[in-house]
Amino acid sequence: MTDEITISEDILKKVIKLRKSNTHKGNYGRILLIGGSENYGGAIIMATEGALNAGAGLIAVATHSINLTALHARDPEAMYIDWKDNKLASLVPQMDVIVCGPGLGTGDQAKRLLVMLKEKITPDQTLVLDASAIDLISEDKNLLPVKAGHLIFTPHQMEWQRLSGIRIEFQTDQANLTALHHLAQNNNATLVLKSNHTHVYSEYGTVYVNRIGNPGMATGGTGDTLAGIIGGFIAQFGPNPDTILAAVYLHSLAGDLIYQDHYLVKPTQISSLLPKLMKKYADLN
Repeated sequence: MTDEITISEDILKKVIKLRKSNTHKGNYGRILLIGGSENYGGAIIMATEGALNAGAGLIAVATHSINLTALHARDPEAMYIDWKDNKLASLVPQMDVIVCGPGLGTGDQAKRLLVMLKEKITPDQTLVLDASAIDLISEDKNLLPVKAGHLIFTPHQMEWQRLSGIRIEFQTDQANLTALHHLAQNNNATLVLKSNHTHVYSEYGTVYVNRIGNPGMATGGTGDTLAGIIGGFIAQFGPNPDTILAAVYLHSLAGDLIYQDHYLVKPTQISSLLPKLMKKYADLN
């Protein structure tokens, strides 16, 4: 049996730092988010808001052109690029972090984007794979961009069942660690397995459990927002286990604070609360 470590509030004090005066947007990471098909633009916008409100310095979003107006209406801080634009391939290597999958869909264009990522991603980059990207890789493991320096999978339990072949009732810690190792044999992968008590399986074989969160967060877009927050944290604080744990914990903490007087916790409410919470913990340093 693998021992589980409970993620605590202390992780926020450890990871979130006060910003120094002599800094600029380039010091807080460059992140590219890829997703948002014709019918699922909201997913990539919610992921973008997660990254933005978590403090990423420079944000680019590659999405279907139909989403441009909505994206810029909600998040004018983000740069847009049409996901069919050939310039996207040259943009990829310039980024610190790439989040791929929210609202991506499983059509031909989505597959082309994964093929491009596999070709262009470098060992200096972190890749967060979510939602549709995970489903596509489940169907064809050759689509996995193995050259990334760090891989982070953020599936819910059914997506993990499809990717790992482990049925939900048999998703034990040891089985999940073994499957993760087989997926990424460079031992450079982390699994954030989303559930009512999200488990994080680090690239070092350690298992962490997040015991906060609430049923009000059981709504579409909550996972997309988490993927964006994880990306935003890594862009600023580096690709290490503590950074991922802090993003997971903060996401649930914000949800719990909202749930105190709301029946439903909207993902966009979680994102809106992040800057205030991060300032609180930064001031404790």
